[in-house]
This record gives sequence, C-alpha cells and structure tokens, in this order.
Amino acid sequence: MSLEYILAIDQGTSGTKTVIFDSNGCIVAKASKELKSIYPHIGFVEQDPLGIYENVLDSLKLCLNKFQENVTHDLELISVCGISNQRETFVLWDKDGTPLTNAIVWQCKRSIEICKNLRKSGMEEDIKKKTGLIIDPYFSGTKLLWLYKNDSNIKNAIDAGIAHFGTIETWLLYKLTNGKSYFTDYTNASRTLFFNINNLLWDRSLLEIFNLKNLKLPEVKPSSFIFGESNFNGIFKHKLKISAAIGDSHAAAFGESCFESGMAKATLGTGCSILLNTGEKRITSRKGMVTTICFSLKDKVYYALEGIIVTCGATMEWLKNQLGLIDDIKKAAQLALSVKDNNGVYFIPAFSGLGAPHWKMDVKAMITGITFGCNKNHIIRAALESIPFQIKDVIQSMEEDSEITLKKLNVDGGITSNTFIMQFLADLLNVNVETITGIEEVSALGAAYLAGLESGIFSGLDHINNLNKNKKKFVPGSENNNIKYYYATWQKSIKEAL
Repeated sequence: MSLEYILAIDQGTSGTKTVIFDSNGCIVAKASKELKSIYPHIGFVEQDPLGIYENVLDSLKLCLNKFQENVTHDLELISVCGISNQRETFVLWDKDGTPLTNAIVWQCKRSIEICKNLRKSGMEEDIKKKTGLIIDPYFSGTKLLWLYKNDSNIKNAIDAGIAHFGTIETWLLYKLTNGKSYFTDYTNASRTLFFNINNLLWDRSLLEIFNLKNLKLPEVKPSSFIFGESNFNGIFKHKLKISAAIGDSHAAAFGESCFESGMAKATLGTGCSILLNTGEKRITSRKGMVTTICFSLKDKVYYALEGIIVTCGATMEWLKNQLGLIDDIKKAAQLALSVKDNNGVYFIPAFSGLGAPHWKMDVKAMITGITFGCNKNHIIRAALESIPFQIKDVIQSMEEDSEITLKKLNVDGGITSNTFIMQFLADLLNVNVETITGIEEVSALGAAYLAGLESGIFSGLDHINNLNKNKKKFVPGSENNNIKYYYATWQKSIKEAL
C-alpha cells in the first residue's frame, strides 16, 4: 500500500515553514522562507498581506522541490493540507481580496491607550466572561479599534460593510480559493476579543458596543473541517483539500497529543505560550490566565487555560548580544552547570514587563543577590533558571484555577535543546517533561494530524497517539528539595520587583 502525504503550512511571524508528512507522521520534506516585518513607528509592527501570501507560495515551492528530489515526482500523492498560523495577527480586505491596510501583527502595541480606556469603562469583566480574554494589546480586537478610530478609510469601509476581517489562516484561505472560502476556526476566533467561547458565536453585543456591527466576519468552524480546495495558484495540477486550520500554539498542543484534561504544552521560543487542556469545560481564571479553546473536532470542543510569558529565549539572546557573557547560546547549559548553584542570584526578565500570572507591563528587569562571590556563570545560571521559574508560576496558577493536577508537560521550541533548563523544569514541576525528538515543526505536525484526521488518513485520536513515540523524557531527580527553596526565593524576588 502506497503512503499518503499531507502538506502542512505553518505561517509564523518570522516566516513560513512548509512540511510534508507521510501517513506515519514522519517528515519527508520541509522548507522555510523568511518573512520581514515593518515598523512604521515605535511599538507598531506590521506585515505586507500580499507578502505573507507570496511567502507561503515561495516556501511551498522550495518544499516541493525537495519532495520531488528525495521522495517522488508524483505530487498527486499529496491530497490534503492543514494550516497553522501566527495568532492574533489580522488583515482587512475588500471583496476583491485587495488589502485595505497592512496586516497588524500580534506584537504591535499601538492600542495601549485603547486598552486603558476600555478598562476605565468597566467592560473588562463582561469581555472576560464572554471571550475568556483580558483587555490587552496582544489580542486582535483592540488594534482594530485603533484603526477604526485613527484611519478614516478603514472606518468608512467598516461602516459601509465592505471590510472583510480575518486572522492569517482566513486571509490565506480567501486568497487560495479566489474568495470562495471565508472561514476561520474556533481557536483563531477565540483570540480576537469578538468571539463568545460559551456559545461559539461572534458576539454581536460586543461588536455593537465597539461600533463594528457592519464588519464582515468569517464563518467559524472546528479546527478539523473541509475549509476549501486549492491548487495553490497553479503550483499543483490538482486541487488539495484544505482540511485543517488552527492557531500555531494550539496546533503545537495537538501535535504533542495533549488530548486529555491535565495535559499541557509549553512552546519555548522568544516568549512562551503554555496551554493546559481543561477538557470540555470552560474554566474561568482568577489567577491571571486567559481562557481559550485548545482545539476542536467535529463533535467536541476542548477548552484550555493559557499563560503567556513575555520573555523566555529572549533572555539568552540578551546575555549573548548585549552583555557578551556567552558567545554561543548552545554553551549556556554547560556554563550554568559549571557552578553548583546560583549563589543567591535571581534574574527577573521583565525586559518588556511581566506576563502571566502577574500582567504588570511597567515592571523593569532586574538581577538580585549579586555579591563579590558571584561570577558570570552565576548570572547565566540565574537567567536560565528564570525560564522554569516563570513556567512554574503559570502552571501553579493553572492548577489552582482549574483544580486539575498537571499530568506531564510537553515542550517544544529551540530551548528544548538546553538540557539544564529541561531537567531543572522536571525537578521544579515534579512531573515528566517530554519533547518529541527529530521534529522541531510541532505546530505543522498538529495541523497535519488534524488534516489527516478530517480526510480519513488517521482513524482517530488513538491512531495519532501511537505515532511519533520517539520522545526524550526528563524525569524528576534528587534536586527537588533544593529547588523548592530556590523557587520560594524567586517568588520573594518577584514580589519585590512588583
């Protein structure tokens, strides 16, 4: 029996990764294409919408070249596609698919004043009850409100009912199908501040309050769904079914088989997104988490608590590029292990404020406990320890919110190669920490799993669970008592910073 192949497109902030998986969940070809951002003013981050679309096609062409070189020239064996995407970034366009403005990227901070005014209006509790989110520039809605207030062309287009709104997967679907498909999935919709995660509908009362009642919005579907067909602007001679769309962090959770309540994943990149599957029940956070949709299938919606850590891997980049304490980030673990402990040094990486569970964006970074007995390796170790400490803060808050005990933590991202951080994290959380070996593209894997599930390549979640069993496990060791002391001291340092 010949293998079937699944195309997965992971459209991210820094570029597009295109991966082709076989029906065993193994990578057979992959490629990536860098994507540039635009910074028109301090705090503003944008991207060219047509540039994003072309970036996807360019990445796809590179991947297919490798597929034909190394696997087969028969592209008709690739029959389905799944898309994962940078969340919260959105595009506005007209009926012809012409962008009305640049894509506004999730990192953009232009709506800080909008957020302050919304909080003053007393709307935050109602917004949280309906959307699960807090009022923050991170989410799409406040940045759209900024455009409505500050760009008369956008305001007129929205009021006239000709402005189509969509996060990146919606924009790509619209372009790839020549306007025939105008859809989003529950995970991406849940990041906009417009979507009611209780009844799974766009919240018309919120849109009315925001003066956005005439905004065109996509139809919302489960993550695993036939969203349309495309030949990808003629790259294929046949049409592929696009049978999955999902936000990248949620895709990573699905790729790491976080299918049950109590299973969590942490993506360790520049920042960190932690998702705890809470099952089919929505949990309202009292501890600084947001409530979101983990993933959705035809017959079920799985909810999650999410904690966003603002600064994770960026701390290591700072040590290298700004302080010059390390010349190669790969050596950081070795340098941290060259000293027996942190010698009382603690690192608060609030370079851009503190995210969950504190949400204090005006706090500054600091290093505490430095004495003449400290050397640079103590500072490096303290910086590395700050990553597990922040994750522990989030996990502990999630457990208190949900009354669900963490079963294990799945991790992905570049930092998983740092064995010091991984072992420290296992010791601190007192659970197994696991990472899939050989596959860095975990968001793409999740999109591929969902696409294969919808198209019948995979028979169900049990089938997927039996794929990619090759994982590296970090088991809690003998350092638990010392680490409890370190963590208690870290919490005191955080309180001082706040």
